[in-house]
Amino acid sequence: MVSAALPDPVPAEEYERCPVTDVLHRVGDKWSILIVVLLGKRPHRYNELHRGIATISQRMLTRTLRALEADGLVHREVFPTNPPSVEYRLTPLGRSLLTPLSALADWAVAHHPEIEAARAEHLPVQNEPRQ
Repeated sequence: MVSAALPDPVPAEEYERCPVTDVLHRVGDKWSILIVVLLGKRPHRYNELHRGIATISQRMLTRTLRALEADGLVHREVFPTNPPSVEYRLTPLGRSLLTPLSALADWAVAHHPEIEAARAEHLPVQNEPRQ
């Protein structure tokens, strides 16, 4: 269980400045976890990442990489080639995120059938009249 005590009710401003909420906003976006996992295997150049994520746009890849870099999770290195090439790798902080992400992934895989079954129970029946 989370060790920090929560007020009851939780004020909106406290929720917004909570470090857990802040981190979950970052890793809960559409692309950050996938990029962190790919970079956890090895450093990648920009175009390798772009080719490795089939449906991400260049704009979204750039925005996500910049956000991960601003959070200290990714390091960007420019090599003085012609044209310049850029390589991305996880920082030690980014690497430390792999352990909790792996635990969450293991939990999700183990419990996904239960979650799907619960969702199916809560779906409205197709031809049932609404009240």
